[in-house]
Amino acid sequence: MIKKAFALLLVIIIGIFLSATFARIPFGEPKTVVGKYYLDHGVKDLGGVNIVTSIVVLYRGFDTLGEVTVLFLAATGLGMVLAGLREKDEKKRKKTPPSLIMRTETKLLFPMTILFGAYIFIHGHLTPGGGFPGGVVIASAFLLMFLSHKKWEAKEKYTKVTEALAGMTYVVIGLIGLYVAGSFLENFLPKGVPGNLFSAGIIPLIYTAIGFKVGSELTGLLQNLRETTE
Repeated sequence: MIKKAFALLLVIIIGIFLSATFARIPFGEPKTVVGKYYLDHGVKDLGGVNIVTSIVVLYRGFDTLGEVTVLFLAATGLGMVLAGLREKDEKKRKKTPPSLIMRTETKLLFPMTILFGAYIFIHGHLTPGGGFPGGVVIASAFLLMFLSHKKWEAKEKYTKVTEALAGMTYVVIGLIGLYVAGSFLENFLPKGVPGNLFSAGIIPLIYTAIGFKVGSELTGLLQNLRETTE
């Protein structure tokens, strides 16, 4: 009972401090709100018409780098857990084999889904989307194949090489910006004409790298999950 009361008191104290902190944030004051600066200067500074992309990739580039790192650590941790599970002898569960319709349809959907995922991250600076959703869509294409074709598999060496190259590309682009313009992930390429495919400087390159990294990483996880459950 004492522990519960202490926990409740601690939550109340933290809530009071958070409320007092948020009350001092200058929401609604146009001259001080950071968001207004993004809206007014985003296209001019970075050349991307999708202001969300500009914020995530460049204005808050370190945040995106952290998200990619978190995904990598999560994938590594899950891989270690699954490796331990594969060492245990478990009875195989009876599974209903995929139907002919499912096997045929997934073969047709597989290339189109990958193409759609690539479209999402290549056009991330123009339309809603980006590297993370595009990579997830690509991984879903492989998931369809895993579910519908028992013996089909993604080559592990290809997924690992793709993931490594994509991650290196992201870091190298950031370091080039540091060397050329004096800031990590600084936009050192021409901005182009806002609204065109070849615009927004390094943003399309970064999102392409993130898309390949996320897609290959999640595909590798799905492959490991499949091997564990079989």
